[in-house]
Amino acid sequence: MADGAKPKHAHKGLKAQDQIVILPYRGYGNSAKIVLPGRVLEDEGFRPTLAGERRWRNFAAFLKRIESDEVPYAALRARFGAQQVELRADNEGYFRLELGVRALKAGWQEVELALADDPAVKARGRVLVPSAKASFAVISDIDDTVVYSHVMSKVRMLLTVALSNARTRKPFEGVAAFYRALHAGCNPFFYVSKSPWNLYVPIAEYLETQGLPEGPLFLRNLGLRMPHDHKQGAIGALLEAYPRLPFILIGDSGEADPEIYSEIVRRYPQRIRVIYIRSVDRHPKRVAAIERLIVEVAKTRCQLVLAPDSEHAAAHAAAEGLIAASELRAVRVEKKKDENA
Repeated sequence: MADGAKPKHAHKGLKAQDQIVILPYRGYGNSAKIVLPGRVLEDEGFRPTLAGERRWRNFAAFLKRIESDEVPYAALRARFGAQQVELRADNEGYFRLELGVRALKAGWQEVELALADDPAVKARGRVLVPSAKASFAVISDIDDTVVYSHVMSKVRMLLTVALSNARTRKPFEGVAAFYRALHAGCNPFFYVSKSPWNLYVPIAEYLETQGLPEGPLFLRNLGLRMPHDHKQGAIGALLEAYPRLPFILIGDSGEADPEIYSEIVRRYPQRIRVIYIRSVDRHPKRVAAIERLIVEVAKTRCQLVLAPDSEHAAAHAAAEGLIAASELRAVRVEKKKDENA
């Protein structure tokens, strides 16, 4: 179970056999506050995935996650250090803890969570506080940026996600080595995706399995509550949370990442160090549109780089001093290894 979630007793109002779980999502913090989202759900008994899992089992697990049963309006207690507060989930089981703090240590901090009316139902959430040694922060898309997802074909994308798992879906060649070079042990990573919160656990498991830097995920709600400006809002919140850090934005050309990131540069001038866009849509009209954005973004002294692969992006990053020159060889070696695999 991801990030310390522990299924326990039946909740008041549920059938006797129903187990529930507090599922905290990875949060983030700064010198003034911490933010920890999460959800309270009926426990479906999921287990870690296996490399040899049959596709029908992957599909069955996918359906169970999409049809997850929330525990509405659950009352929670949260403890962080000496502070304790109470909060309540909404009608879909989502909660969001925002807590004022002072003098936080850098690194991952733990928040204890428990049901107010049944303290045996508990979990530990984790909040990332960036190191003072960080040179920049990275915000990355996931689908068709980190992993093959075929976002330009909705049917193919759905089948790809539904029939695979964290061990069978492979990242783009060399991307893990490139991200580790950018991370350099201290530069924080954040992931922003249009995937629903229902898929939080397999996405978090995927990042860990594939050796990608750990970081908070910003996903979105299913159904009518899905905001169209989800990515802009998440990126804006992070820029406001860390006003002294420059940011690197990474996405792909399959959907609107170039346009979204260019708008972020316009709204937050001098805050974005570089934009890397993986070229997955090679249609001449799409390439021409991105080339126009490259010119516009350049006026702000930010660079938008349309990269055919991770090695190309890593070469640019090494030239700009964003990664150590020695790490470029590691990206090339991993890319070759991934291609052979």
